[in-house]
Amino acid sequence: MPAHPAPVTRLVDGRDVPLGGVRGMSVTRWLPHRTLPMVGAWCFLDRMGPQRVDMRVLPHPHTGLQTVTWPLTGSIRHRDSLGTDVVLRPGELNLMTGGRGVAHSELSLGESPLLHALQLWVALPADHDDAPAAFEQHTDLPVVELPGARASVVVGELAGAASPATVHTPLLAADVTLDAGATATLPLRPGFEHAVLVLEGEASVDGTGLGVGPLLFLGADADELVMTSAGGARVLLLGGEPYPDDLVMWWNFIGRTHEDVVAARDAWEGHDRDRFPTVPGHGGERIPAPPLPPVRLAPRRRRPPLREVSDDAPAPAMS
Repeated sequence: MPAHPAPVTRLVDGRDVPLGGVRGMSVTRWLPHRTLPMVGAWCFLDRMGPQRVDMRVLPHPHTGLQTVTWPLTGSIRHRDSLGTDVVLRPGELNLMTGGRGVAHSELSLGESPLLHALQLWVALPADHDDAPAAFEQHTDLPVVELPGARASVVVGELAGAASPATVHTPLLAADVTLDAGATATLPLRPGFEHAVLVLEGEASVDGTGLGVGPLLFLGADADELVMTSAGGARVLLLGGEPYPDDLVMWWNFIGRTHEDVVAARDAWEGHDRDRFPTVPGHGGERIPAPPLPPVRLAPRRRRPPLREVSDDAPAPAMS
């Protein structure tokens, strides 16, 4: 088991990332950040919207990770190279395992709908990063009722309620609604790193005031989390056992080495149907991989947490 870092408190600002092209939309990205590459195995956190947009993300590949899609407003059609074709609505979870290779597309439904959604990536452990691709959708996730709050358990377990989502490393994701004027205490798993992101309203989290925007990283070893909100709030709680390995992350690929990423890119650009089968319904449409940089890709290393609150460090560009 990896050694657990000391408890810390740190604020990480998200940065706006224009996706451009036919998608014509932007996202706010908190992970990875140069001071906080991961929270447990959570290695990527984007928020789409809220904005009125026709999202049209054409087929693109993934390796070495799981994608977690959690819509807050609006519906998304998901199609993938496994033959999946489903509509995802608020309160429902899409979980796709890339493993050795998968491709998928995502399109918003309706004409310029109001879209507000979270997409996260989970880095697979070394013994699963080359596993077969898989997909699951969950439409009836458990809801925990606590004094002053209720939480949808998206991934993992909270207060005795467990999500049915299949993950391969100890994790937590919960969508928590705080009542106005209430104080809520959430039990946490000691040894997990935790982070909180306010999605709507304002809240105080373990004494730190938060509005919509910065990600509050709480480090490890806390056994509870106290949240209050004068006007009510909605927050995302993430947690996970500290991830033991360095990773090479580039574009939509996660590997252990530079060569892993190069091989995945070559397979995608070479239309390797064994590794990346066609996504039905798109003909020959797909997103090409960008050129590799003319240097060897360096791993995103786990950095020692700073013992301070810092919200002025710029987020890195995602490769």
